[in-house]
Amino acid sequence: MQVTRVAPDWPVPSLKHRRRVLADCITYVGLDVHKEWIVVAVAEGGGRGEVREYGRIANTTVAVERLVRKLGHEGVELRLCYEAGPCGYGIQRQLSTSGHDCVVVAPSLIPKRAGDRVKTDRRDAASLARLHRAGELTAVWVPDAGHEAMRDLVRARLDAVQALRRARQQLSGFLLRQARHYRRPAWTKLHRRWIAGLKFEQAAHHLVLEDYIAAVETTATRRGPPAADRGGLVLPLSGAGQPRTAAPARGTAQADPRDRLEGSAAALCPLSQARAHRQARQCRHRRDRPRAGRLCVGHRSAHAAGGELTEQAA
Repeated sequence: MQVTRVAPDWPVPSLKHRRRVLADCITYVGLDVHKEWIVVAVAEGGGRGEVREYGRIANTTVAVERLVRKLGHEGVELRLCYEAGPCGYGIQRQLSTSGHDCVVVAPSLIPKRAGDRVKTDRRDAASLARLHRAGELTAVWVPDAGHEAMRDLVRARLDAVQALRRARQQLSGFLLRQARHYRRPAWTKLHRRWIAGLKFEQAAHHLVLEDYIAAVETTATRRGPPAADRGGLVLPLSGAGQPRTAAPARGTAQADPRDRLEGSAAALCPLSQARAHRQARQCRHRRDRPRAGRLCVGHRSAHAAGGELTEQAA
């Protein structure tokens, strides 16, 4: 027990032990998450506590619940962390729902000592627990289920676009090797008819051409109308003023390409009323503006002073 002198005559016990007792009630847990298992390391609170290896558990909901039940006994507060990776945010959501403090750490912002190149699961878990206790880790924003579903939708669209581009490049490379050149814009209806009518001397080349054409058609169908346009899928975007929904499904002949999901943008609800009115005014302004090549004497305008009526000759 530390002794301090608060009066010139006698010493009294210091109150620092109360802070130490409160710090000892916090346990910092580092998780090195993998597909099949999780390596766990525990750091005792207080700043100078021991960092020990707990072991390896299965990456399942039941195993994680058993872990926090064992470590969080007798009123011990758990503060857990793990690196952001391909396993997603399921563990963080599970632990947060159970009432525990769990953060997802940015891997690129973890402090590392110069020359420390040995990387194992146990060392990573122990380092996470130690740095989390020291407060040197940077947490990332954890999206909710709606945001994560939206991200998956965008990733699927990007994969479809990239797959179509790759299939077209493979077909174009095959035709280039066979000295078959198309001098007009590519991937139009005329271009597709030209590809379908190609003839080769070798029968194997016809099989290759059919295979590449089938790949292009398959990927083009996949990149067609997105899933958001097929059934009026609700796309939750928390933080916005009003919930946004996907554009309702319409006929293919009347489909507006602006309402389709192209690249990485989702087809959401129409523009706001103010923006729609502003665009309508711009359209009327462009329509009423005189065009080049015409002899514009004048025109009737609602804002013309005096209501003068003039003529316009083409």
